[in-house]
Amino acid sequence: MNRTTGDHEGVRGGADGDRGGGDGRDRDEAGRARSARPRDGLGRPLPYGAEGVPRQPEGVVRGPEETVREAQRLLDAGMPFHAHEVFEDAWKSGPESERDLWQGLAQLAVGLTHAARGNVTGGARLLRRGADRLAGGSPAPDTHGIDVGGLVSWARELADRTEGAGGAVPDAAAEAPRLRPGLLQ
Repeated sequence: MNRTTGDHEGVRGGADGDRGGGDGRDRDEAGRARSARPRDGLGRPLPYGAEGVPRQPEGVVRGPEETVREAQRLLDAGMPFHAHEVFEDAWKSGPESERDLWQGLAQLAVGLTHAARGNVTGGARLLRRGADRLAGGSPAPDTHGIDVGGLVSWARELADRTEGAGGAVPDAAAEAPRLRPGLLQ
């Protein structure tokens, strides 16, 4: 039974009360492990029955314009974990030539997620890794109007600031990057 919604959709439940293949883990229709626990805005699992934020559906194919718009909306709302899932869908469904762009953006979102959760060292590491991927030259600096150079600078500055400030935890919404110059919610 899906303990979040009280129904069986998406998660298989055994007669003995487990949530899947006998190992006590939530599983989807194909038997893959999928946690049905609600999550907070930073993607942290909450107890079953708690009210969480809606999850991003997986495997959504969006065009670049819709990807950027949805990811920016989530970043502005302080939900970088959810924005990373939008970028992940883009790299999995988009052309190989744009893979580094979408993976780099996903790494920036995950880096901000970790930093905002209090893991400033891991967050800084992921911010730098994403910046390095974006700066590596594979995505053109103006791909889909995304401010690659500005994002690289933002990520490196935030990584330096959070580590250098004795582990200051950033506010995800206040630190949300601008994916395009002038892009508003």
